[in-house]
Amino acid sequence: MENQQMKKMMNGAVILSVAAFIAKILSAVYRVPFQNMVGNSGFYVYQQIYPIYGIAMTVALSGFPIFLSKLVAETSTTHERKNLLKKSFVLLSIFSGVFFLSIYFSASLIATWMGDVKLEPIIQTVSWLFLLIPFLATSRGYFQGTFRMLPTAVSQVGEQFARVAVILIVAYLYTRNQWDEYQMGTAAMSSSWAAGLVACFILGIALYKQQKTNLRQNSKPLPSLNETLSYKTIAKRFFTEGVTMCLLSALLILMQLIDSFTLYNGLLEKGLSTFEAKNIKGIYDRGQPLVQLGMVVATAFSASLIPLLSKSFAQNNKAAFFRTAQSLMRITATFAMPATTGIIMLMPYLNLTLFGDTDGNMVLSLYSVSILLTSLIGAYNAIFQSQNKHQNALVSLMIGLGIKIVLNEWFVEKYGTLGSSGATIVSLFVILLVMWFNSPKELKESLLKNNFGWKLVLSCGVMAIIVWVIMQLIGQNALIEESRLAAFGYTLVGAVIGVGAFLRMIIKCNLLTLREWLSLPFGKKLLRK
Repeated sequence: MENQQMKKMMNGAVILSVAAFIAKILSAVYRVPFQNMVGNSGFYVYQQIYPIYGIAMTVALSGFPIFLSKLVAETSTTHERKNLLKKSFVLLSIFSGVFFLSIYFSASLIATWMGDVKLEPIIQTVSWLFLLIPFLATSRGYFQGTFRMLPTAVSQVGEQFARVAVILIVAYLYTRNQWDEYQMGTAAMSSSWAAGLVACFILGIALYKQQKTNLRQNSKPLPSLNETLSYKTIAKRFFTEGVTMCLLSALLILMQLIDSFTLYNGLLEKGLSTFEAKNIKGIYDRGQPLVQLGMVVATAFSASLIPLLSKSFAQNNKAAFFRTAQSLMRITATFAMPATTGIIMLMPYLNLTLFGDTDGNMVLSLYSVSILLTSLIGAYNAIFQSQNKHQNALVSLMIGLGIKIVLNEWFVEKYGTLGSSGATIVSLFVILLVMWFNSPKELKESLLKNNFGWKLVLSCGVMAIIVWVIMQLIGQNALIEESRLAAFGYTLVGAVIGVGAFLRMIIKCNLLTLREWLSLPFGKKLLRK
């Protein structure tokens, strides 16, 4: 039974992973023509406000849906679940309304703090997305909590398609009209709420179909409402566990938000002109889609396993809980570390393929280490939330964000964007360290047991060496000639060779247990090979 649940969770993780992968591919690909059409300065304008959009989307796609899926998994009746979702919607409406009003009417002040008052209308435009959060988060939380990941996946892909379409149309119009970068940014950010409406439409259809199915299957009278589902109880959990989960889900976005307030200003204080600062900040922002892409699979597993972890913990089944938790840590590391290694090894080719030059390779490579750190933090957070230990996660986050703010003040002035990347990595490492220190003994040993850590490092090391040798032999001409098409081809070759080498190594050195392999989709087929 437990294996069947684990398998179902893993299949759910695959659905979310595929959807997230498609969404992140779109997110990375649209930046190529977008950045080419609007330039680094236009890219700076867009990316400066992107963290506000990112926070809203994290709340609507990851934070509150994951939290609600946990609450839904804890309910025992349809009536209890229905009332939980109804009250959650009301609380989210209040929460989102306050955020919308605060951001919209404080846009001028926020723009001033960012060092660029012309950003005000762009901030106001993106604030409208917060009004869609209640429906998006509640419906996604319901589907994920009942182990139906497809509606969330379809809505995510549909939303991203709509957003990318609007952004590229705006970028094209920018090249044909006499718009300035800020007018372009305002129009581009209208894609946030337009795409959100598309997602609402998709989820609305899914809810309508599900309601019809429920009515056919259940004609019995509804039981009385459980006392624990009061507004007070739900509100308390919302503003402790829910907010903590949102903050942890938006960890990298929060780091980027700190950069929005400190990096551009720091570059100006360093003596750069406004044009140079915008250009360099635009190059630095290239790292965000690369990191998001690298984290797709690992974070999807964390999100999908929370309901199963919560159920095991609620049933006081410690053996099943820690077995699942240890597998989550190991599988997360198994996906995240090679993704980090591969992106670093292929960075010159990725940078040239996506953005047309190799500017900022060192900065972007350092920033890519956040893939591994953030993925592991996400796994720890999933486990803490399942145990209702939200304070551990919140304290870790606050410490890390505080360190990021302090280090940015020091590092940016001395080292520019390289310093900001370094500040992000140090902050994430501290968060991970604090979480590890506060975790149970069983989790502390999960990445060390049976030499797992050494085997993983060895496998990634072998992969890195093979990819480096291959790229040195065949890929240098692409960098010399700055051919994007050739760089794309070599990136694919390097990725395929790297994945093959890594899989060969982890199978040979028995990195994962048989249970973990069998729980993974296609795991049995890989073992046969």
